[in-house]
Amino acid sequence: MQLLDWIVIGLFAVLLVAIIVWVLKKKQDSSGDYFLAGRDATWIAIGASIFASNIGSEHLVGLAGTGASGGMAMAHWEIQGWIILLLGWVFVPFYSRSMVYTMPEFLERRYNSQSRTILSFISLISYVLTKVAVTVFAGGLVFQQVFGIEQIWGIDFFWIAAVGLVLLTALYTVIGGMRSVLYTSILQTPFLLLGSLVILVLGLKELGGWEEMMRICGLEHINEFGDTRLNLMRSNSDPSVPWLGAIVGSAIIGFWYWCTDQYIVQRVLSGKNEREARRGSIFGAYLKLLPVFLFLIPGMIAYALHYNSGTFLPLDDAGKTITDAAFPVLVAKLLPAGIKGLVVCGILAALMSSLASLFNSSSMLFTIDFYKRFRPATPEKKLVRVGQIATVVVVVLGILWIPIMRSVGDVLYAYLQEVQSLLAPGIAAAFLLGVTWKRASAKGGLWGLIAGLVIGLTRLGAMIYYKTVDGTADNLFKYVFYDVNWLFFCGWMFLFCVLVIVGVSYATAAPSPGKIQGLVFGTSTPEQRAASRASWTYWDVFHTAVILGITTLFYIYFW
Repeated sequence: MQLLDWIVIGLFAVLLVAIIVWVLKKKQDSSGDYFLAGRDATWIAIGASIFASNIGSEHLVGLAGTGASGGMAMAHWEIQGWIILLLGWVFVPFYSRSMVYTMPEFLERRYNSQSRTILSFISLISYVLTKVAVTVFAGGLVFQQVFGIEQIWGIDFFWIAAVGLVLLTALYTVIGGMRSVLYTSILQTPFLLLGSLVILVLGLKELGGWEEMMRICGLEHINEFGDTRLNLMRSNSDPSVPWLGAIVGSAIIGFWYWCTDQYIVQRVLSGKNEREARRGSIFGAYLKLLPVFLFLIPGMIAYALHYNSGTFLPLDDAGKTITDAAFPVLVAKLLPAGIKGLVVCGILAALMSSLASLFNSSSMLFTIDFYKRFRPATPEKKLVRVGQIATVVVVVLGILWIPIMRSVGDVLYAYLQEVQSLLAPGIAAAFLLGVTWKRASAKGGLWGLIAGLVIGLTRLGAMIYYKTVDGTADNLFKYVFYDVNWLFFCGWMFLFCVLVIVGVSYATAAPSPGKIQGLVFGTSTPEQRAASRASWTYWDVFHTAVILGITTLFYIYFW
């Protein structure tokens, strides 16, 4: 890092502070002001926040790393702008009409309070033990690589970078709430996009162009079925990412993440009206088309550069290539002074946006779904203070979990999608049937969530057991809960949860028309349907068609 790089980083910090000071001047007397920015966000702020919240250090480290190690196979999870369109077109009207603060609160409206409790509990635990800890862990790793510093004052620089990042982000999230998340995202997103674009362009220039990358990545077979790093659709017998499992599994995980997860949907709930929320989703879907090109393909470029030189990527003690170092190595080796500072700002933007969103969503879940339910008479100002305290608690828990996460860092990203595949099916089934099927009963939704939780935890326990215990005998349990490919397991698990909801719903009393009014397809009033129709124009349809067209062309090109 040279002087010019530090000047660029300093300017970025000044702009960030200026935005936070402006946010602090806004009134935040109510929980709605604090958690949902007073529900007055515009489509630009919503879309930028959706994208910036999604892109974290697991993308900078993990996605580029998978590009370097396996090529295009993981792109199914990234080229998912079409699922964000489902959020905007299908779910926004129901979420907006219900005027809920959280997704568990919506499930309570649709099913019952037990469903709300289960979803709140799962969400909070998953945020602390996966999203917060993963982002912080990978962030410390990135900065250690980029700055090339091992220790300061005898302290591992990993810890300084990781803890400093958490404390800085938590400070402005605690003080500014959702507004600070939304409006700092407007600054951070351009830095992130521009910095990553520079990496892509300079990487291709260093390598010799797009065709050279395609040529090198197409040379080696990565399985016995003839697939190369260029194949998005691998053989259905591929042990890691079979094409049918990838399509089904990524769609289920994507639906859960983009349409039902508090972490993302909270951005849309902050919209001033249905039109702004939908257009924010469309804008976010446009932005979501970019990560494959900004993070995964640079990983493939790093692989190609290493293929040519044999020394571009670092090696571990066993002589194995450290593919997770792809992005920070590209930053360190290819970028000139000034530009390197710009990219570091982009990395900072990704880390801070993801953490800020996590902190805000976690504190909101605790405050609204636990504290306010048991103390409904709590004044609005006290709810804001409780949310701020909850954010601090989440920060502390995330930091305390880092040592455990660091001890399993070598397998962290590999397990991340698998863990999500175990969380997603039950929740996705409950939301999908809850919104599309009038007959789905309260007990049906509840038992669908319980079935998903039990099966997911059983699979997780089996994974830990069979990976750590040698000499286990083959049996039906091992085959079902361990040997079956994780993507196919995700699909079968989703189907089972759907069948549980349908079966229990038919065996129990149907919900009354009044309870599901406006929450399910076919129950909206003429006035509600007219309001939804007035909230979109043909330009919204046009941009939706463009996103779907780009996604289709991508699949055709990398088939």
